[in-house]
Amino acid sequence: MSRTQWEAVLTMPVTEERDHIQGPTDAPVTLVQYGDYECPYCGAAYPIIKEVQARMSERLRFVFRNFPITTSHPHAQQAAEAAEAAANQGSFWQMHDLLYENQKRLRDHDLHAYAEQLGLDVELFDKELAEHVHAERVHEDFMSGVRSGVNGTPTFYINGVRHDDSYEIETLLAALERAGAS
Repeated sequence: MSRTQWEAVLTMPVTEERDHIQGPTDAPVTLVQYGDYECPYCGAAYPIIKEVQARMSERLRFVFRNFPITTSHPHAQQAAEAAEAAANQGSFWQMHDLLYENQKRLRDHDLHAYAEQLGLDVELFDKELAEHVHAERVHEDFMSGVRSGVNGTPTFYINGVRHDDSYEIETLLAALERAGAS
């Protein structure tokens, strides 16, 4: 008896112009994460991703996309917008890391303090947050996730195909290594 296998795939391709990317463009493996800065599971995945990046080095391209689950995480949307406001000043990854390293402190005054800590133009940062300048960008990420089959965070895609197994270090690393070998 044959069974139809449904595979969730990334509907919006990764592009240098739009995405937040760490690692070489020509890396054999691309890992995309849809994440929520207030999600405890994303917080648990954060050091795992750092470790995977360290182990795979130039063989891995890592992409982060926003997927704030506002029904469960009241500060997730504003935190995502803060990351995008920092990106506007060339500091996406620094803000991304601060948000995950301080998950329990994501109120507006915390976000303001992180912008100060990173040496951003705080006046511009605060203005963009207050006016929700980056809300549409966050929404685009979210909708691309919905269309790609994301239904929770973190959700990972390896070379465009959803990784439905565990994201514990050895399991994720093995899946990435397999993808890099094929």
